[in-house]
Amino acid sequence: MNTVAPDLSDPAAPPHPDTHVGPGSRRSHALNSYLSRVSRPLMAATRYGPSPVAVRMLRATRPGVNRSLAAMCPVPAGTAVLPIATRHGDGQVRGEWVGTVDTHGPGLTRGRDRPIIYYLHGSGYVVCSPRTHRGLVARLSRQTGFLAFSLDYRLGPEYRWPTGGDDTIRGYHWLLDQGIDADRIVVAGDSAGGHLALDLLADNHRTGTPQPSAMVLFSPLYDPSFATAVAHERAGARDPIIDAVAAQKILRLYTGDADPDHPRMRIPLDDGITLPRTLIQYGGLEVMGQDARDYHQALVRAGGDAQIEAWRGQGHVFQMFGRLTPDARPAVRRATAFLTESVTAH
Repeated sequence: MNTVAPDLSDPAAPPHPDTHVGPGSRRSHALNSYLSRVSRPLMAATRYGPSPVAVRMLRATRPGVNRSLAAMCPVPAGTAVLPIATRHGDGQVRGEWVGTVDTHGPGLTRGRDRPIIYYLHGSGYVVCSPRTHRGLVARLSRQTGFLAFSLDYRLGPEYRWPTGGDDTIRGYHWLLDQGIDADRIVVAGDSAGGHLALDLLADNHRTGTPQPSAMVLFSPLYDPSFATAVAHERAGARDPIIDAVAAQKILRLYTGDADPDHPRMRIPLDDGITLPRTLIQYGGLEVMGQDARDYHQALVRAGGDAQIEAWRGQGHVFQMFGRLTPDARPAVRRATAFLTESVTAH
């Protein structure tokens, strides 16, 4: 079933009957208020300086941002982590296996014959890591019983487009070469990780590589030029976390002079492409809401089975903050139920 969600940034907007709308708790409002006083001013400071200034600011603030995000998304007790750094093909695969001691063993040696979550973290292509998202990935693993591999792809400004996409494709092929069948791989990701996932699907189609069996995306990026988000902000969207004009400048530290219409930037889905069953969730307040809707429509137009959910009163990738807002928990439960059901039905 293809479900279409309305824009719920307007609190009075009626929910679509097929759209799950979160409760918009007081704790969510408090979290959004806090983030709007911290995140947006920090991002907005990059609006007014040339790129070298933005680079210096990014490098100075990135460690603190990463530590704060990791602290806001704590790792559940009983989580086991196994770092990976290995050569594959013409490059390197870095990341970490994430699972639970009870299900997968202290060394994560059990469960390799079960489905695998391939997680692509968000970043604006310049911040975050598997460590910042470990808490979210661990919850996905715990609730599905699946082992997860969280990719540590290269970021800007040290590396430029399309290195993150190249790393994503290489990581997927590495999983296949471990003897993991594609129909046992599910892709999950957030923000920029959503764009990486789309790049992976298009590359799989071009090369004849089998597609993963399912995909869950939180607040996915569809237009890495960020023109869509800027237009959405100018039309009145007020994101508690993201200043769209500043984020556009930050993204350019990775995309550089890449043509916005390049097929690995604005990614076309060719006729006849096989697509995994997909669930997209986004927050009703976020400036990237139109990206999520455009992503969904692209999948549907290409013949995919895609569902989309807008969660009232929520910001960007609110699913990370399960300890801080109760609204994240039912969203993650719905995502994990979708993955489990999709793999069972595949």
